[in-house]
Amino acid sequence: MLSEYEWQAIILSLKVSSVAVLVSLPLGILMAWILVRCHFPGKTLLDSLIHLPLVLPPVVVGYLLLLSFGRHGVIGAWLYHWFGFSFTFSWRGAALASAIIAFPLMVRSIRLALEGVDQRLEQAARTLGANPWRVFFTITLPLIVPGIIVGMVLAFARSLGEFGATITFVSNIPGETRTIPLAMYTLIETPGAEMAAARLCIIAIILALLSLLLSEWLTRCGRKRLGAIC
Repeated sequence: MLSEYEWQAIILSLKVSSVAVLVSLPLGILMAWILVRCHFPGKTLLDSLIHLPLVLPPVVVGYLLLLSFGRHGVIGAWLYHWFGFSFTFSWRGAALASAIIAFPLMVRSIRLALEGVDQRLEQAARTLGANPWRVFFTITLPLIVPGIIVGMVLAFARSLGEFGATITFVSNIPGETRTIPLAMYTLIETPGAEMAAARLCIIAIILALLSLLLSEWLTRCGRKRLGAIC
């Protein structure tokens, strides 16, 4: 039987991960489209910056977020002064940290799907008089939906496991920023809480495994969809 403490961490993790994925999705689609369809100086640098969170230590990402979006940060001070809005010590900050850490996985999946789209279909639609927006929403977007879903699932799974950037940026506050990884860290440091930590560990493994299985299934369906119905 899970305790209130454990349920709190699980629900908060699901909330933070869901918000992180949904908020970053439009930007992920845009960045993938720019990397695939646009040619400009600095494209390689943009690609490197997008994928930087994959290779940087999460603590470094959290520290950079603190400098940028903290109460006295470059962007954070402005947000707090004009809107009274703050990311620090809040689940919103945890969602921001998770979104940035998981963003490269989302962009990569969408980018691979976009690269597989036959551009002759888009060219034919433009020849018939369709404007670029209509071509994108009626042809390109439906074809890359499997890749978008896979990217969302992978980003969600990565967000569930985010620890370093979160604890550095928004600390470890019960009920506010203490997600499953932070709750496990707290339990491991607490004498006599080994069983609770083990339960959360098992739950984290199950959630991650389900996400990966769903991602693999959706990938197979996406491949079949290119030539047949999934």
